[in-house]
Amino acid sequence: MPLGYLFGGGVGTEPHGIELYEASPLVRQLYEEISGYTGLTAEQILRGELPEGRERRQSAGTIRETALAIAVHDLLAEAGLRPDVVGGLSLGAMTASCLAGALDRKSLFTMLARTADAPDPRPDAAEEGMALAFVQAADAQSPPPWQGAADVHLAGDFGPVADGSQRILMLAGHRAAIERLAADSPSGAIVPLPGRNIAVHSPLRRPFRDFIAPHVAKMPFTTPRIPLLSCLERGELKTADEVRDMFERNSTDPISLVDIYEGMRDHDVRLGLVMGPAIPEGILDFPFPVVHVEKPEHIQLAVSTAYDLGIGFSGGDLGTWGH
Repeated sequence: MPLGYLFGGGVGTEPHGIELYEASPLVRQLYEEISGYTGLTAEQILRGELPEGRERRQSAGTIRETALAIAVHDLLAEAGLRPDVVGGLSLGAMTASCLAGALDRKSLFTMLARTADAPDPRPDAAEEGMALAFVQAADAQSPPPWQGAADVHLAGDFGPVADGSQRILMLAGHRAAIERLAADSPSGAIVPLPGRNIAVHSPLRRPFRDFIAPHVAKMPFTTPRIPLLSCLERGELKTADEVRDMFERNSTDPISLVDIYEGMRDHDVRLGLVMGPAIPEGILDFPFPVVHVEKPEHIQLAVSTAYDLGIGFSGGDLGTWGH
């Protein structure tokens, strides 16, 4: 029975991975390796105050989230679980690419550290923002309230909620435009996200995309070793060039969790393991059971759930995937 790994894309500011780090020598060794790739100490990665400056802060946050996701992957591998298919959103798409064997860990973390040098917006630039949009199922075919709105862009689709009553979408754009849209919409329909000051997955990220493009062009991508699902359109990334294209477009193009989990369903996935806290638990309507894994006790839950479903184990050999 196929096992799928899902990697979320949120870049939070809260400490992550402390329990796994303290409980596992394998994780402590991983963080030392990541420290060597990024110049951040293990303590900074785990729980250090994120630096000042929009892009430096974002860079450190992405390193923190990716370190946790890979730590979870490695602990599951140590326990004998290996994914048959992987996919992720935004940052998670890049992490999934690494763990599918499309690039090595040093290259991934070196790129994430390099993004700290991306230029911050000019002081006179309009403030950016993000919001969640909750669309009633009955209104799914109607034009959305942001259609035609200046400076507001559809940035992501998380799909229906568990009871099917709503669909959750993500918006990005100028903060003032998003706040106007929220004020003009029914209560709770558009919810601006506090502290999110980067309009990810929208045309406003074009300067960042242009900055990192020369670095991405030199990265040593290879053919994925297992099915790797795209979050930018429905389908697999089957070649090194397709993975590189995803990395290049990731910052400006809208993402879709639906494309990933429907792709996993097409691969007959019977259990999905969600790496880290970026995808909320118990809210969305996945077409297969999912277990969220971010703490030591979740490792055993994932293993026991896989065993109960008859999913095969690899014997715990880490091998060379993603290295």
